[in-house]
Amino acid sequence: MRKLDPFLTALIGAVLLATVLPCKGNATRVLEYVTDACIMVMFFMQGIKLERRAIVHNMRNWKLQGLVLACTFLLFPLLGITLHTLAPGLLDSTTWLGVLFLCCLPSTVQSSIALTSLANGNVAASICAATLSNIVGIFVTPALVSGVLHTQGVWSAQAITDIAVQLLLPFVAGQLLQPVLHEWAHRNKKILSITDRSSILLVVYTAFSHAVVEGIWFKIDFKSIAALIATDAGLMLLVILITLFLGKACRFPTPDEVSLILCGSKKSLASGVPMANVLFPASVAGFIILPLILYHQIQLFVCTLIARHYHAKHISDA
Repeated sequence: MRKLDPFLTALIGAVLLATVLPCKGNATRVLEYVTDACIMVMFFMQGIKLERRAIVHNMRNWKLQGLVLACTFLLFPLLGITLHTLAPGLLDSTTWLGVLFLCCLPSTVQSSIALTSLANGNVAASICAATLSNIVGIFVTPALVSGVLHTQGVWSAQAITDIAVQLLLPFVAGQLLQPVLHEWAHRNKKILSITDRSSILLVVYTAFSHAVVEGIWFKIDFKSIAALIATDAGLMLLVILITLFLGKACRFPTPDEVSLILCGSKKSLASGVPMANVLFPASVAGFIILPLILYHQIQLFVCTLIARHYHAKHISDA
């Protein structure tokens, strides 16, 4: 039996800590400043780690790369809007905002690459797809959030300033310094991974502290959580089936099919949590990221099963 991922355990712990001991008063303001700094560091490090060369070298497989982007930024929002239109009463309005926000996010990087490798997929293509998705997402996700969620505040002067200062400028700075710092980042990737994950946990704790103070657990009961899990799982299943169909329809070789499924069906917690903190008021950010936290755990479980299936198939065909 596999052990539970330590990061997932810590993520649950951050939510529980915020539930039992939420940050209040002056401590909240201090924590918000620390959180903002952590977000800037995270996007600066993303700028250093996401290699433009990986994109250039693999863009020749334009059909695969285009489909991954289309699934991430077109298919997901369309499915989210459709589900919301067909069953608006399934979730409360704020939780639906969280689901729709989830649909606007880029794909993951690390887990997409790791699971593609496990499944004997096209690792180079997955590196390109995941990297391109995250670079595009920094610019596209705020626009999608504004359009899909009809949140005009996303393009307020303050929001644009926050997006520029906390997301874009650190990322661009990281990209510019990549030639100098990339090798250092590669040598220290374990330490940087711990730093990234610690920053995510801090942002989650801060967001959920606000949500607990606003009464999240009085507004969302076990029935609502079950409905949200079913919605997340159903959304993911739909995307997996559609990406599988597209891979077959395009007659992709199995390694490319694996990359399409594993990159096209995933959503980034590392990008989503800080973006929610920037794009939404503190009073609702915790509500917004709850669907993403649950989806993150579902996608790791389901995509690991898919990767193992393709790995077993690869061995049997060898």
